[in-house]
Amino acid sequence: MSFRQDRRLVFLLNVAQRRLQRWVATRTEKSGVTAAQSGLLFILGRRDGMLMGEAGAALDLGPPGISGLVDRMTTANLIQRRADPDDGRAWRLWLTSAGRAALARSKAGLSDINARLTEGFTDAEIDVVARWLASVQTKFPKGEDE
Repeated sequence: MSFRQDRRLVFLLNVAQRRLQRWVATRTEKSGVTAAQSGLLFILGRRDGMLMGEAGAALDLGPPGISGLVDRMTTANLIQRRADPDDGRAWRLWLTSAGRAALARSKAGLSDINARLTEGFTDAEIDVVARWLASVQTKFPKGEDE
């Protein structure tokens, strides 16, 4: 099939996402940390003590989604939830020592995934793909109900 004929972008994007998600899920079963949990570990690795709402926004999760994720990760002893000292209604999230170890494992796994995803493509081609994927978020912002 020629490049021009296979421009079913929504279909291709959905299939790629499902296949990647399944592939990642089989690897994360062994490590005990899901892809969503790894995402929160990465965020807290950059800014430990982040507000729970900020973490949800960074992961494109609403309040119920981030709340469930935090509950599961707290139960797994990967993070701690502590009341914000300036606002008793807000919670801050902190990595535990187990969370830091899981973060290190996740970083190693991410290098392998990224190498596999970019194999056979030039840096310029990957830049175009990354720009296109980022543009989808701008063109279809979260919460838009058209």
